[in-house]
Amino acid sequence: MKKWKQYVMLLVFILTFGFLFGCNGENASKEPAKKEEPKTEQAAFPVTVKDGLGEDVTIQSEPKKIVSLIPSNTEIAYALGLGDKIVGVSDFDNYPEDVKNKEKIGGLEFNVEKVISLKPDLVLAHASSAHNSKDGLQQLKDAGITVLVVHDAKTFDDVYHSIELIGKATGTADKAQEIIQNMKTKLEAIKEKAKQIKEKDQAKVWVEISPAPEIYTAGKGTFIDEMLQAISAKNVAGDLEGWPMVTEEKAVAYKPDVIITTYGGAKQVLDRPAWKDVPAVKNKRVYDVNTDLVSRPGPRLIEGVEELAKTIYPDIFK
Repeated sequence: MKKWKQYVMLLVFILTFGFLFGCNGENASKEPAKKEEPKTEQAAFPVTVKDGLGEDVTIQSEPKKIVSLIPSNTEIAYALGLGDKIVGVSDFDNYPEDVKNKEKIGGLEFNVEKVISLKPDLVLAHASSAHNSKDGLQQLKDAGITVLVVHDAKTFDDVYHSIELIGKATGTADKAQEIIQNMKTKLEAIKEKAKQIKEKDQAKVWVEISPAPEIYTAGKGTFIDEMLQAISAKNVAGDLEGWPMVTEEKAVAYKPDVIITTYGGAKQVLDRPAWKDVPAVKNKRVYDVNTDLVSRPGPRLIEGVEELAKTIYPDIFK
């Protein structure tokens, strides 16, 4: 009888242990499967960012519909993979090609009613025009639309900051960092290549933003000046600030080796009687470049640096 009880207890123990082991084994077999499941990284919302006016802006949830009020914001958004979410762009937008399919919301004076009718979750405004459109932006906010004012970028570092800002606000922060790193890598490679140009061989460059009677150029504190420095070229107007207006006499007196126009005016410059003795004109080194690539604060600025480099130093930057 005693042996019988021991036998029963042993049987219960074996069955119990087997049951527990089976459960644990089942859980153990499921655990690796969970680890192998692909992870979909979802940005944490709400997220609060500091905009270009120094104000805290909270985006409650991932934006599904976005309106961009300026081309540079649009280009950044597309680079971040947000093209399908863009429902409205400015009349000045021309890149990428897909912007032609988007609703136009006006120019410097955007159409508030049109923007509201598109029912965006997020409007990407810009600090360069925020003060002039203050009332319109407030109307959008009053309509319950989140407005993010992006910085008025003046340098490459500013552009990186703008890309980072839009990335955080739209749940694409990782992609933003990828774009920024790619830009930095390309810029450093260009700078490294430009180091082989000796100072005595560095070209003196005049950049003309608009023609006579009001001739404007690019001084220090502009993308163009930073680009010229990056490729070891000398901006003859580098002692001036921003985008100054310069007399024709002063421009001629700079005696540049190369002239760059950003408005398609190369032939016009070559035909100016007062410029016939300027080295760039005598040697027919007057060129047009794409204005968007050298002045629009977005990812394509690197293409602008490359275009200037190949134009000014074709033998080095082939």
